[in-house]
Amino acid sequence: MRLAPEAIAASYQAACLAELDALKPGNVHAYAAGHRMAVADFMTSAAVSAPALARGGAGLGARVRDAVAATMTAVGQNTNLGILLLCAPLALAAERGTTVAEVLAGLEPADAQGVFDAIRLANPGGLGRAGRHDVAAPAPDSLVAAMQEAAPRDRIARAYTDGFADLVRVGLPALAAAREKDLEPAWCTTAVHLAYLQAFPDSHVARKHGADRAEAVRSEAVEALTGLDLRARPVERLLALDAAWKAAGINPGTSADFTVATLFCDALASAGARVADPVGVL
Repeated sequence: MRLAPEAIAASYQAACLAELDALKPGNVHAYAAGHRMAVADFMTSAAVSAPALARGGAGLGARVRDAVAATMTAVGQNTNLGILLLCAPLALAAERGTTVAEVLAGLEPADAQGVFDAIRLANPGGLGRAGRHDVAAPAPDSLVAAMQEAAPRDRIARAYTDGFADLVRVGLPALAAAREKDLEPAWCTTAVHLAYLQAFPDSHVARKHGADRAEAVRSEAVEALTGLDLRARPVERLLALDAAWKAAGINPGTSADFTVATLFCDALASAGARVADPVGVL
């Protein structure tokens, strides 16, 4: 089933706002700001980036580039590059009535150029340099080839090479399990975020603090969250972890980006678009 741009934009913006309502240790959320950013910055970013992300007929690169440009104009900092990189293929799949794997297989050189332009505009922290397909160099013809180069050190890049497997194997099952426990929507979102935190080292933490620190954060999450019952609304316990990480400058932003993408994918599926095919990624 194909979805109209208006439905895609509404689903995207709803996913962005729902993620902000959830207590996500280390990230910006309704319970606490952090990292020189506030919830209002992300709310504005969601609103101004939605039209470009869902623009009918536009390619993936143009969607990401224009959404990042709108965000930078509105809030003056990178709040959503990772979100847009994950959500743009999902939006395209919903518009075309296909799967994200098919979208990735059909990317063109213009998509690589648009994404490279978007990354340069956003200038994400800890980006560093690469021996091949560096974003400071001209974009390659194949965006997937560039993502393959970055995949070992960046989970979002890896999504472009494995058909968004993390979404299917981690995020969507965590969301379904949380709903089976009758958790409130915001706590379902927290459950998704915590699942990503514990499943793999956060790429954003690794870029800024190194791979060892990222793995240590993952281990800290596993230890701190063992036995946690979200039905009890453990605000105090999660806020303690949140405060400790923020004091140390730890921002597990990749986990938050995947959380938004999970909610967006679920919303698209609820509207009738099956964009993430388990058979295609397993």
